[in-house]
Amino acid sequence: MADRGNDMTNDGERLQKVLAAAGVASRRVSEQLIAAGRVTVNGEIVTELGSRVDARVDKVAVDGSAVQLDPDKRYVMLNKPTGVVSSLADERGRRDLREYTAEYPERLFNVGRLDADTSGLLLLTNDGELAHVLAHPSFGVTKTYIATVDGVVYPNVLRKLEAGIELEDGSIAADRARIIGEPSRGKSIVELTLHSGKNRIVRRMLAAVDHPVLELVRRQFGPLHLGTLGVGRTRDLTRAELGLLLTLSREPGHPRPDAGDRDAGDNAADGNGGTEGEFE
Repeated sequence: MADRGNDMTNDGERLQKVLAAAGVASRRVSEQLIAAGRVTVNGEIVTELGSRVDARVDKVAVDGSAVQLDPDKRYVMLNKPTGVVSSLADERGRRDLREYTAEYPERLFNVGRLDADTSGLLLLTNDGELAHVLAHPSFGVTKTYIATVDGVVYPNVLRKLEAGIELEDGSIAADRARIIGEPSRGKSIVELTLHSGKNRIVRRMLAAVDHPVLELVRRQFGPLHLGTLGVGRTRDLTRAELGLLLTLSREPGHPRPDAGDRDAGDNAADGNGGTEGEFE
C-alpha cells in the first residue's frame, strides 16, 4: 500500500479537514477512512493523517468514488422542455436556458446541447474542467433516448441500427436499440443508446431506417438518469451522482484540459454549451 504522506507538500489543508468540508464525513470519521487506506490522492493511497492537499488541483477519492473538494462548484440537472434552445443568449429571441440558470447565484452553463424539439436531461454547471472533458468528442459519454417514431418498428430494424448505418457524414451504430411496449396507432417507442454527439444523430438514424421521429426525450447522460424530474424542473445532483460523474471523467485515457481550458465554461456563455456542439 502506497503512502504519499511524507512526500506531500506542506501547503494546503489537512486531508481530513478537506474531506469533512466536502461533506464526506465528520473529521473524526474522515481520519478513520484515511487510516484504513480508503482514501486516494491523485490515484495513490494516503494513510498519513498529517497529509495536506490543495483542493484546487489534487484529485481525491474515497472507496474509488471521486470527491469534489471545491464548494463553489455546482452541478444541476435540468429536464429541458421542448421549445427551449440550448443557449444562454439566443440572438433570435427564442426561449433559452437563462430562465433556468437565473435562479442560481453561480454562473452556470450547459454541457452539450439538445435541440429545441428535444426534451430531457441537460447538465448545467460552473465546472469548466468537467464540462471540457464531458463535451470532448473523444470522451464519448453514453446517452439514452426515448423516441416516439412513425410506423411499426420490427426487430430487423433494431439489428440494423446496432450493426451500423451509413449517413452522409459516415457510418454510425447504436450501442443498444430496443422497442418499448407495443406499437399503437401506427407509432412505436424506441429506446436508443449511443455515444455519438453528432448533430441530430438520433433523428437522422431513425429517419434513415424509415421511422422518422415524432417526439424525442433524453433520459440518461452518462451515469445520470432523469428519473421522476418533471419537465422544466431542475435539481442539484446528489453526492452519489456527482461522485459517479467525477469518477467517470477522471478515468485514464480521457482528454484533460490544459490551463487555458480550465475555464471552458466561458466558451459556453454564448450558448455553445462546451466544445462538442451536440444536438439531438
